[in-house]
Amino acid sequence: MTIQTLSGLAQAGALAGKRVFIRSDLNVPLDQGRITEDTRIRASVPAIRLALDAGATVMVTSHLGRPKEGVVGPEDTLQPVADRLSELLGRPVPLVRDWVDGVDLKPGAVVLLENCRCNPGEKKNDPELARRMAALCDVYVNDAFGTAHRAEATTEGMVRFAPVACAGPLLAAELDALGRALQSPRRPMVAIVGGSKVSTKLSILQSLADKVDQLIVGGGIANTFMLAAGLPIGKSLAEPDQVDQAKAVMRAMRARGVEVPIPVDVVVATTFAADAPATVKAATDVGPDDLILDIGPKTAEKLAQQLRQAGTIVWNGPVGVFEFDAFAGGTRVIAQAIADSDGFSIAGGGDTLAAIAKYGIADRVGYISTGGGAFLEFLEGKTLPAVAALQAKNA
Repeated sequence: MTIQTLSGLAQAGALAGKRVFIRSDLNVPLDQGRITEDTRIRASVPAIRLALDAGATVMVTSHLGRPKEGVVGPEDTLQPVADRLSELLGRPVPLVRDWVDGVDLKPGAVVLLENCRCNPGEKKNDPELARRMAALCDVYVNDAFGTAHRAEATTEGMVRFAPVACAGPLLAAELDALGRALQSPRRPMVAIVGGSKVSTKLSILQSLADKVDQLIVGGGIANTFMLAAGLPIGKSLAEPDQVDQAKAVMRAMRARGVEVPIPVDVVVATTFAADAPATVKAATDVGPDDLILDIGPKTAEKLAQQLRQAGTIVWNGPVGVFEFDAFAGGTRVIAQAIADSDGFSIAGGGDTLAAIAKYGIADRVGYISTGGGAFLEFLEGKTLPAVAALQAKNA
C-alpha cells in the first residue's frame, strides 16, 4: 500500500511555509457541551504538532454528531473541541465558522474549522465543494481513520483537487496495525465480536470465519448463537430471524476444525437496570422471564484461556452490559486476558474503547483503533474510499 505520509513530507522539509489542511476525527461524546471522553482529540494532536513543528500553517476540521446541513446548532459546534485542543497544544486554537470560501491565517498559526458536515454538499461528496475547500491549502492530510469508510468532500473529494495529499500519523498507524493483524498475523488468531445484533455484524462474522482460528461472540450476538445451539434465552435480546445465519457461521468454523464457543453459564436478571439483582445460571437453566446480561464466570475463564494463548487478537465489542457493574464481570475478565496475552492485540469500536478505559488496560493493548465503522469494514476486506483516494493520488 503506497500512500504519501505527513511525516515523510515533514522529514523532506516540504511543509515549511505551507498551508496544511488536516481532516481529523474529533467526533467526541458531549454532555450539555462538556466533553465526556477525549481520546479522539488526544489522538489528533501528533499530526497537528508535526505540521506546526515543520513550519506549516495549520487548519483542522472534523465532523461532530449528525448536524443538519447549512445549520450549526448549539449541539453541532466544535467550540468545546477548540477549547480542549488549546489546552493540549498549549496555545490558542480559535474556531473559524464560515471558512469554505477563505480563511485568514497568520503564518505558523493553527485554527479549527467549524463542523464540516454543516456545509451543504459535504456528505454527498459534492465535487464543487471539495474543489473550493482544496483551494484553501497546499497540502491536504487525512488523519481521520474513523471516517475512512465514508466518501465525503473532506475525506475523499478534497484528495482529488489538493496539490498534495497524504496520510497523517494516526491514519498511517491504523493501516499499519490493521495490516499487521490481518495480512500476516501470528497464529492462533482469535477474534472477539460483541454487540447487540447479529444483523449489523453478520458480514464481519462471515468474513472473520474465513480468516481466524477462533471466533468468540458476545453480548446480544451470543444470545442469537445460543438460540442457534438450541439453548433457552428467556426474554434476552436476540434476533430469531438470524439463527440460520448464526448456524452458517458455526458451520464455517466447524469446517476449519473449531467450534464457536457457546456460553456454558450466564448472568441473568429479570429487569434491565443497574441495580437489578444478578444471578449466575447454567446456560441450560435460563428461565422464561430471564434477561441474559453477561457471560458467566466459567465461560469467561474458558474464553480467557483461549485469549492468553493467542498470537493475534482482534477485539470489537463487549461480551455483556459492562456499564452495569453487576454485569461487567465477563468483559472485565476478557479485557484482563487480552492485557495479559503475549500476542499482538488490536481493539476498536466505541464500546470497546470505553471498556478499555474502564479497566485501565490501554497501555497493554497492542493497538487501539479510533475507528468504528471503518475498523469493521477494513476487517471485512472492504475498500475504504478515503484510503483508495490517497492510493490513487500517489499511484
